[in-house]
Amino acid sequence: MKWNLSIIAIGIAMTLWIVPQACGQTFTPMATDARIEKKIDSLLRLMTLEEKIGQMNQYNGSWDVTGPAPQSGGDAIKYQQIRKGEVGAMLNVLGVKNTREIQQLAVNNSRLGIPLLFGYDVIHGYQTMMPIPLGETASWDMQVLEKSARVAAVEATAAGVNWTFAPMMDVSRDARWGRVMEGAGEDPYLGAQAAVARVRGFQGPDLSLANTLAACAKHFAAYGFGEAAREYNTVEITENTLQNVVLPPFKAAAEAGVATFMNAFNEIGGVPATASTYLQRDLLKGAWGFQGFVVSDWGSIRELITHGVAADKREASRLAALGGSDMDMESSAYTTTLAQLVRDGNVPMAYVDDAARRILRVKFLLGLFDDPYRYCDEAREKQYVGAPEHVAIAREVGRKSIVLLKNEGQLLPLAKNAGSIAVIGALAADKDVPLGSWRGQAVTGSAVSLLEGIQAAVAPGVKVVYEPGYKLTTGLRSFVQDLTFAQDDGSGFKAAIKAAKNAEIVVMAIGEDCWQSGEARSQVDITLKGRQEELLREILKVNKRVVVVLMNGRPLAIPGVAEVSPAILEAWHLGSQAGNSIADVLFGDYNPAGKLPISFPRATGQAPIYYNRKSTGRPVNSENNVFWSHYTDAPNTPLYPFGYGLSYTNFQYSELKLSASEIYPSETLQVQVTLTNTGSRAGEEVAQLYVRDLVGSVTRPVKELKGFQKVLLRPGESRQLTFSLTTKDLAFFTGNREWAAEPGDFEVFVGGNSEETLKGAFKLN
Repeated sequence: MKWNLSIIAIGIAMTLWIVPQACGQTFTPMATDARIEKKIDSLLRLMTLEEKIGQMNQYNGSWDVTGPAPQSGGDAIKYQQIRKGEVGAMLNVLGVKNTREIQQLAVNNSRLGIPLLFGYDVIHGYQTMMPIPLGETASWDMQVLEKSARVAAVEATAAGVNWTFAPMMDVSRDARWGRVMEGAGEDPYLGAQAAVARVRGFQGPDLSLANTLAACAKHFAAYGFGEAAREYNTVEITENTLQNVVLPPFKAAAEAGVATFMNAFNEIGGVPATASTYLQRDLLKGAWGFQGFVVSDWGSIRELITHGVAADKREASRLAALGGSDMDMESSAYTTTLAQLVRDGNVPMAYVDDAARRILRVKFLLGLFDDPYRYCDEAREKQYVGAPEHVAIAREVGRKSIVLLKNEGQLLPLAKNAGSIAVIGALAADKDVPLGSWRGQAVTGSAVSLLEGIQAAVAPGVKVVYEPGYKLTTGLRSFVQDLTFAQDDGSGFKAAIKAAKNAEIVVMAIGEDCWQSGEARSQVDITLKGRQEELLREILKVNKRVVVVLMNGRPLAIPGVAEVSPAILEAWHLGSQAGNSIADVLFGDYNPAGKLPISFPRATGQAPIYYNRKSTGRPVNSENNVFWSHYTDAPNTPLYPFGYGLSYTNFQYSELKLSASEIYPSETLQVQVTLTNTGSRAGEEVAQLYVRDLVGSVTRPVKELKGFQKVLLRPGESRQLTFSLTTKDLAFFTGNREWAAEPGDFEVFVGGNSEETLKGAFKLN
């Protein structure tokens, strides 16, 4: 007998349900609702063991779903399991026509008609590309991040997707790791703020709306701490660092109501995250009270065998299920082994029920039981995918993500009526690289290039000359294959140098191809590839008025470029409107206000490098000898520190005041500072608050970000800013293995970056 949705609804005796409303701007969809839980109870009572396990199974859409049914091989197995209700989710099935076809296959043929989830890596846009997440975070503007994720959600849901494998909130201190482009940088506080903003943007105020995506906090946990910054590698990390640095963004996402978590490929302490009872059961579902579900990363349950903790797929399935992995992405482990493991008593039935409940809960919250086809509206697909209003937002987000690193002699902004501009560099005319890695369904070559942005911005009659100058890559460029770098013979130098010599101003684009960063794109050398810097130096010999535009997915070690270039813009990979966003900043239509979310090293050998380091026992050369923590061939300091970024105007910090010299645990400390725009242009400044705990039960960082405010000031305007500090802000994972604020002396810092600050002091009693 086939059970359909209406019969289930009658059995539950309730056909309508209401999602809990948001509290302020924070939406917490994972707060359980008694009405939904009763529906899930009724549904679970109707389900067989195989159907429950089926909910725990996710497959890749690897066949033409609108064509004939596959008759053999793995695709035929997937097809038949969907018909039998033994698949809970699909990924990489895109477009309304395709998702409707698969949803109908599940709903119309399976015994209970349970709808599927459709997941996809919507990282920084679906078709309209926003800046890479690292670049977006440089805006230090959480409304911008939320708006960007909202656009991505609207487009993706219009194309049939209802679940995104984002945001990635792995803190990473090592720019060699290619996936650093996908996160929010090196700081847990900023990372937590970014995570919450993106979750809100994806999930909106109500998950049951047809334009909201279930978000996914990944990768749980410590994926950004892989040894040697190599992808999928072992992680050696202390509990102190795990708790104080890695976990805060994940906890913030859980508290913000993120619908799902994804575990990590790496191991911690000899236990792969996919099988970690501590991470998934004790911490996430236990201490944090997370009510959503955990999905494995691609094939990570099967990879427990390769890790060497499981002898075969049966053992891998047992370890993952006991560890708390609720859904198996593309390992086919649960569907082939879990039922027998339960019958043999090796996996408690309660664990299967709990996993199925969590997955069904998300489906109910998405409204899929009310309407399995709510994400299959062809009219919405035509209206919203690549919509003009989304393109305009991409331009706004792009320019707010740019960081001004250097501007000697106020070379920037440029005049739009300059007589002639030479645009140099292969990256300057590239319409594909700006789309970045993890580009969703962006149309290849659809970005506005830097050259096009400049041409559109200048006054009529201004001569814009382009020369590629250098060669960067050659051959095939794709997501699935490593890059081949060009053997540059310098044949383009002559024309580029000539163009520069004859121009009033030079704008030169240098940096990385977009496929140099992203998943599996770790590098041992993060300096500029090829002969880019060599050409820059030759151009500077004939024209000193050179603006360097960096296009890159990670911090680069560019001390030579920083030394010789009068002006440098960090433009990341800015997405669909990259060229226009950069031109807005180049010509002063927008005054740059971005700040670095990650430190830029002077040399690759400094990595990992980060501002919130520990002091060590010998941090300085106090005895004037070689026996202290340093390099013999380079300074310890970064080239550009965390939080750094200039403006076309100038800001002055003064009059740092604390409301008290001592506070008690129940009290709040007010930290006030006066910020003044001392320049001639209106501009935004990101004022940053840092704290140092001078003595702790375990060693503490030299500085930790605890707050920031982005403020717009007119020329000559001053404003008093107030930050609040409570014992919650001062708490950390102590030597007693608990979160607490320990009494003692503290220093507080306020300034425009992590190094240039005013300093005060107070005591916590």
